[in-house]
Amino acid sequence: MKQKVVIQIPCLNEESTISKVVRKLRKSLPSAQIIVYDNGSTDKSVNNARQCGAQVVLEPKKGKGNVVKRMFSDHLDADIYVMIDGDDTYETSKINDSLNKMIKGKYDMLVAKRIHSDPAAYRRGHIFGNMFFSKLVNMIFGDDIKDIFSGYRIFSKRFVKTFPQNSNEFEIEAELTIHALEQGFKVNEFECVYKARPDGSLSKLSTFKDGIKILRLIFTLIKD
Repeated sequence: MKQKVVIQIPCLNEESTISKVVRKLRKSLPSAQIIVYDNGSTDKSVNNARQCGAQVVLEPKKGKGNVVKRMFSDHLDADIYVMIDGDDTYETSKINDSLNKMIKGKYDMLVAKRIHSDPAAYRRGHIFGNMFFSKLVNMIFGDDIKDIFSGYRIFSKRFVKTFPQNSNEFEIEAELTIHALEQGFKVNEFECVYKARPDGSLSKLSTFKDGIKILRLIFTLIKD
């Protein structure tokens, strides 16, 4: 692939999975630069990532939104940016197909639309919240993206360098989605198998606490 790709992985206490994620991505994209952005892990995540050959950047400000701010503000010379969680829930075996779709379609953002058959992949509250917020965002801003909370996305350089981020925590995915739709960027989705977290990997998302923050963000962006 002629395009230069950088893969950015937000990580917090994922010692049981981060090595698997890095190795899978390295196998599929040996020429890509892989950077793990650690958000203050207290386990062996940083050490495991480095042992697999990934570059590690430490972001002390808590919250996934702050990690993404750091990711997007770093001076990286790349044509395509891939963001994917370090919990090994997203299937990456078809990442080359997704990158080819990105290049051929000249998209600014591609979002992994999660397909799952394992009931353990989603908590019940997360299923309801995803449906509710997705319908709300689709109704107001457009329905080009169905899975607005997906943590696996591919961005163009233009998107990364012009994204005016406000979110500090888990509302970041909603902001990425709404910004793309509201600004009229060329976006699309690709299907991705979504698996349950393996033993030892715990979700950091609080259904109600983070749901309120996401709702507040949506109303703020509507007002703006």
